[in-house]
Amino acid sequence: MSAWWVTQIECVSALVRQERDGNLDPQATAVAFERLREFTEGWVEIDPSDVVREVAARFLRVHPLRAADSLQLAAAFVAAEHRPASLTFVTLDQRLANAARKEGFGVIDLAAE
Repeated sequence: MSAWWVTQIECVSALVRQERDGNLDPQATAVAFERLREFTEGWVEIDPSDVVREVAARFLRVHPLRAADSLQLAAAFVAAEHRPASLTFVTLDQRLANAARKEGFGVIDLAAE
């Protein structure tokens, strides 16, 4: 499993937002943080690079993405060595899922399930 350099922080942000909004109780939040820790120990991080930045800029021009989402998709594209069909992209974001499909990734859209 590969993940963009900022993915862990994005996950922490989402979890604490859900807890603050009352959608997760403290016990569920603790379980989620433990699962996140397990994931981070097992994934390979895609570091920032000029190639990731260039690909992300192109994705912003052709897909309705936010900057952070374009970087997520670009990191996956680089991890796939510019062959997106070789990897499956997992997301909770519909716009990101659509862009990943258009770029040729197999997509698991958890928001749609």
